[in-house]
Amino acid sequence: MTSPAVELQKAIHATLSADAALSARLGGAQKIFDAAPNAAAFPYVSFGRTNAYDWSTGTEKGTEQLFTVHVWSKAKGKTEALEIMEQIRWLLEGADLALDGHRLVNLTFEFAEARYDDDLAVHHGLLRFRAVTEPV
Repeated sequence: MTSPAVELQKAIHATLSADAALSARLGGAQKIFDAAPNAAAFPYVSFGRTNAYDWSTGTEKGTEQLFTVHVWSKAKGKTEALEIMEQIRWLLEGADLALDGHRLVNLTFEFAEARYDDDLAVHHGLLRFRAVTEPV
C-alpha cells in the first residue's frame, strides 16, 4: 500500500497544476515543486513540512496529516504572494481529492502567514492544511 502522505501530495500537485488561474498567476503550470530548483523563476509554489499522525481506532485505520504549502514572490509588496495564497486556499479547502489506495475524509485550512524574508529578499507565504485519510 502506498503512503497516504505521498498520495495526498500527488493529488494536491495535480489539482494546483491543473488550475488555469493559478498557472497564470505563477507564469506557468510547471512552477509547483516538491523541492524547488536553485534557479527557479519567481513566483513559485513549493511543498513544505508534512506531519502524519495515526488516528486509528479499535475498528478503523486512519491518518491525520498536517502539511504546508509555501509561496515565494519577489514582487514589490505582499499582494502577489497573498493572491497566490488565496487561490491555493480556494482550490484546496474542502477539496474532494482522489487518492490511490486511500480516501480523503476531509481537508481543512488551518492558517496562513505572509512575511518578507530579509535574508532571501523574497516575500514568503505559508499555508497549513489538515487532512484526514483512511485506507480504501
